[in-house]
Amino acid sequence: MKAVLGDTVIAEASKDDLISIEGNWYFPPSSVKAGFLSASPTPYTCPWKGECQYFSVSDGDTVLQDRAWSYPTPYPSGIARVGKDFSDYVAFWKDVKVVD
Repeated sequence: MKAVLGDTVIAEASKDDLISIEGNWYFPPSSVKAGFLSASPTPYTCPWKGECQYFSVSDGDTVLQDRAWSYPTPYPSGIARVGKDFSDYVAFWKDVKVVD
């Protein structure tokens, strides 16, 4: 599967390597291409997943604030709920299309 902004592939991995959480596909950190995400200072803590790290997504021409996120150290109960460790996996908001 691919996470695509315009014509730029931001992340790419086998569907078997992704984790689906609440309708969002989370890509393994190693599948996210360098240079397209920059950490955002926007704070958020999910009551069951833990502290979130937001990212701005850029393809060089377009910069979309807070359109990607991850959980660097999810709560153990969140990992148990998902059934897999999703530490640092990255999900994208709808502006970044996730396609097969």
